[in-house]
Amino acid sequence: MGSDTIRQKGIYIHIPFCISKCIYCDFCSAPADEDTKEQYVSALCREIRQAGIEAEQKGENRTASTVFFGGGTPSILRSAQIVEIMNAVREAFRLTDDAEITMECNPGTLTKEKLETYRYAGVNRLSIGLQSTNNRDLKNLGRIHTYEQFEESYIEARLAGFNNINVDIMSAIPGQTPEKYAENLRRVVALKTEHISAYSLIVEENTPLYDMVERTHGRILPSEEDDRRMYTMTKEILGEAGYNRYEISNYAKPGYECRHNCFYWNRTEYLGFGIAAASLSGNRRYTNTSDMASYLANPIHNRAEEQILTVEDEMEEYMFLGLRMMKGVDKTEFARLFGKDYDEVYGDITRRHIEQGLMAAEGSRLCLTDIGIDISNTVMADYIL
Repeated sequence: MGSDTIRQKGIYIHIPFCISKCIYCDFCSAPADEDTKEQYVSALCREIRQAGIEAEQKGENRTASTVFFGGGTPSILRSAQIVEIMNAVREAFRLTDDAEITMECNPGTLTKEKLETYRYAGVNRLSIGLQSTNNRDLKNLGRIHTYEQFEESYIEARLAGFNNINVDIMSAIPGQTPEKYAENLRRVVALKTEHISAYSLIVEENTPLYDMVERTHGRILPSEEDDRRMYTMTKEILGEAGYNRYEISNYAKPGYECRHNCFYWNRTEYLGFGIAAASLSGNRRYTNTSDMASYLANPIHNRAEEQILTVEDEMEEYMFLGLRMMKGVDKTEFARLFGKDYDEVYGDITRRHIEQGLMAAEGSRLCLTDIGIDISNTVMADYIL
């Protein structure tokens, strides 16, 4: 890939623990005892340090400009364990002076002491999983917290000096109406948070929610029409409040876009550590084992899947990841990255989408229109060669 991807690297750290699993969650996460958590942190630090040693031996780039703690609920760990992990990261990699270091956290797991320790460890961005300001919604989702607990955590985070906070909210929750969702949005906007991730609830197989939806033939979910109304409300209310929509589900005040997540969509190199963590290194994608026992026994050699990407694979990814961004993709950059003329590869498909009003062109840049975003999965599927 280009020189910009050589200079930058992101680090993802998976913390697979939570207090209790939400009914909609299909992530690699589960409750665990303190001994398991301690063993996991030790294994995680071993994996991180070994990656740094191997990169140095190979003469590879060890500079990272983002670190992202995801889960699960990373804030479930003791604050000393977060310090231990960050020490391992700094030993293995060179963090840039302006590195974005994000901690996902849930209300009910944050304390003043934890927040102060996160700041000490270098964490400078929080992502708080609110999901809804309505306590009935939270109960329906199986969340462990109330909105009042979220407010307490949010205020404590501000007092601890965090000035870059994302809040996750969710639409199409069982029993939710467009009116209640609009109230959610306005209450979150009133917080003046820097970033908002707004997702429509996805019913995943092998979750309790999926079974509930099947049993009720979908009646517990808002109608498709109400779901679309909520989607439109998100764009309108957040746009009016000064949030820039820079990705299909992400909105930020100017300058507060999540750099780490942009790495995913721009196909910038990132390394994932911990069980089920994914990585992109050059033209290789690989994923760690999701089996806890296997990982604890050998965190160094634990890959469950590895794929060598062909040029065609990389072109496909460039398109269906890049089109998630409001800025879209660039034909000139495409030619630079892949040594192929964009129109020779995707010209016919793109012209058809432009004629149908699903995509727009401005110079060499192409992006989805509002209509295209509405059916983005269908549009992106056309770019699979």
